[in-house]
Amino acid sequence: MFQSFDVTSAPQFGRARADGLRAAFDALGIDGFLVPRADEYQGEYVPACAERLAWLTGFTGSAGVALVMRDTAVVFVDGRYVTQLAEQVDGTVYTGGDLIGAPPHLWIEHHAPKGFRLGIDPWLHTSAEVRRLETALAKIGGTLVHLDHNPLDRLWTDRPDIPLGRVAIQTIEQAGILATEKIADMAENVVKAGAAAVILTDPSSVAWTFNLRGNDVPHTPHPLARAIIHADGGAEIFLDARKTGIEEKAYLTQMAEIKAPDTFEARISTIAASGAAVMLDPDHAAFALADRIRKHGGTVIEAADPARLPRACKNAVEREGSARAHLQDGAAMVEFLAWLDGTTPGTVTEIAATQKLEAARTACGERLQNPLKDVSFDTIAGAGPHAAIMHYRVTNDSDQPLEAGSMFLIDSGGQYVNGTTDITRTVAIGDVPAEQKRFFTLVLKGMIAISTARFPKGTRGVELDPLARIALWKAGADYGHGTGHGVGSYLSVHEGPQRISRAGMQELLPGMILSNEPGYYRPGAFGIRIENLLYVQEAAAVEGGDQAMLGFETLTFCPIDRRLILPELLTADERAWVDRYHVETREKLTPLIENAEAKRWLEAATAAL
Repeated sequence: MFQSFDVTSAPQFGRARADGLRAAFDALGIDGFLVPRADEYQGEYVPACAERLAWLTGFTGSAGVALVMRDTAVVFVDGRYVTQLAEQVDGTVYTGGDLIGAPPHLWIEHHAPKGFRLGIDPWLHTSAEVRRLETALAKIGGTLVHLDHNPLDRLWTDRPDIPLGRVAIQTIEQAGILATEKIADMAENVVKAGAAAVILTDPSSVAWTFNLRGNDVPHTPHPLARAIIHADGGAEIFLDARKTGIEEKAYLTQMAEIKAPDTFEARISTIAASGAAVMLDPDHAAFALADRIRKHGGTVIEAADPARLPRACKNAVEREGSARAHLQDGAAMVEFLAWLDGTTPGTVTEIAATQKLEAARTACGERLQNPLKDVSFDTIAGAGPHAAIMHYRVTNDSDQPLEAGSMFLIDSGGQYVNGTTDITRTVAIGDVPAEQKRFFTLVLKGMIAISTARFPKGTRGVELDPLARIALWKAGADYGHGTGHGVGSYLSVHEGPQRISRAGMQELLPGMILSNEPGYYRPGAFGIRIENLLYVQEAAAVEGGDQAMLGFETLTFCPIDRRLILPELLTADERAWVDRYHVETREKLTPLIENAEAKRWLEAATAAL
């Protein structure tokens, strides 16, 4: 599962491929072309055949857009990937752009020439994105050109095949609710919206609705599929039959018609031709789909994906499964950290540590009869200065040893049939300078503040986010990422709509799982992040209180490195929280650990401050 990427060769093809794209502009009637890191399903992870941005530019990050024009080209990334962009992309061909502060539509508005004709592949952009582009182009007298093919696909002669990963049934013991019940609930929503049908375009929504899992993209176990749920309760799933066996086909045919993916567009046209109103999520469905419905006589009702919020609010079975998965994952983490602590500084590299942790997860899964299906994302393993790169991905060229006197940040997770995990621990390698311990303790204070937060119903993530930052703000510091993201149930490790961030506008509801991961990053020096997963639950009533409250229950159990904590910077309540957390960690994980040395390490690592 571990992947090491050789990025040093990427710049060698930058100019030739960009020029090949430009050569098609005149025939296409465009002056520029947008290349998002997206496929027609708009998922975070895309199959190899859809990695057009990486093929064109060499940039392999999970978020980015390239704008190629006749005389210049820009690759837009967010703050996580600035360093990676500089390493992977030919700077004589592409300049860097700000995906958050000045995304493509704003850049075009301020920098593109008058009358600019921008080409897009309408299957790779949502309706919301298209509206932003059209508004920007209108201000400069430009035009958005919807191409009938993606010109890169004619240049990419060795493009990989479409994936055919086998699907598996997510049993009721793991899912908690029958797929037929979920489909019936969605049909009711369709009726209430005055629509004839809703189209599920997000593969995670299809997987959750039909209690199905897949193996088409890295790290996210959903099949690349779409579905239609009709107002009368009928359902159609567009899934390549080669992905199913006899059991899976029999299971699906009980609730839906199974249709070939290449019939999807024609089916949508037929539904639209009847004048039907169809529900689509403008933020997650490809623009080409809405465009087809309208052109064939149908009406688009823009509405949130009806599976998105229900799958974010985990049912009791999913919560219990996630709790068990996290305990197993915590045991694997302890065995890894105990091993790491027993090595001599300088003898272990970032890649070796990554491989050891994955081996620990695999062994623990076999022993506890709950196998590791995959890592939930490419492990971030940053030693010393590399930890300051928020989404650092080690390569054979960048791999470096964990040296004495530094900190090591490892952010990782696992996919198990009963849950998805995501944990970050920053640990000391030898004796670490006091300044680094100070910032570690400030980050810990923020993590504790979120863990212990109580808040009234209706609270959104944006309102909790400052709790994680106050200690750092008082020290004149901050971090450039959100405090927490949603996490799926054996699905995507990054799940919406819930999040704790400055943009977290979704109300937090019972059952939602979120990460809690404040950090601090000093470029070229060190980086810190501490991450647990939590879920939202009803909080116990407070004597004298007059409002119902919500709070968080911790799912992740693994020691927090006591050697990096300055107890004098913690309040009495914060010290008590750390000690209680460590007692609970020791009690929950010790029975799951077989190795006697790891058990002794856990006992010492969870001693009182």
